[in-house]
Amino acid sequence: MSRVGKKPIEIPAGVTVTLNNNTVTVKGPKGELTRTFNPDMNIKIEENVITISRPSDVKEHRALHGTTRAVIANMIEGVSKGFEKSLELIGVGYRAQKQGNKLVLNVGYSHPVEIEPENGLEIEVPSNTKVTVKGADKERVGALAANIRQVRPPEPYKGKGIRYEGEYVRRKEGKTGK
Repeated sequence: MSRVGKKPIEIPAGVTVTLNNNTVTVKGPKGELTRTFNPDMNIKIEENVITISRPSDVKEHRALHGTTRAVIANMIEGVSKGFEKSLELIGVGYRAQKQGNKLVLNVGYSHPVEIEPENGLEIEVPSNTKVTVKGADKERVGALAANIRQVRPPEPYKGKGIRYEGEYVRRKEGKTGK
């Protein structure tokens, strides 16, 4: 039995969860998220607790069991607390700034790179070398942070580039002359 899938999910105060067939809608102070899950998974809401069970021990059902539970738990956490990913720019002259809703990155290219967040996501620039992505959907927050990092991934020789906060970049030794 899946250890993750067996755990019940408690619904916090201020969050409403509705179930229509296998479509789960979660509403909370930070927004609203809707997702349709595999029809094989049995999702039940009783009082303030959600339980997920699987019909059999087939490999596919075992895999879906824990995943379904984790995704629903992340939806509930997202609409109540929200998710955030922080990135830092490392390199001489590398900087970020906000122009209206857009994020403008100067990271060593001949032109500034502009990134516009989707609806429901928010980009903050606390300092010109730090960028924070916030939102209710964990998947979309992570995807936008990955897209920002992809503009200039950290390189192993000088360590320059955009990296997640706390990310370790393994350094390589450069060429040695005679």
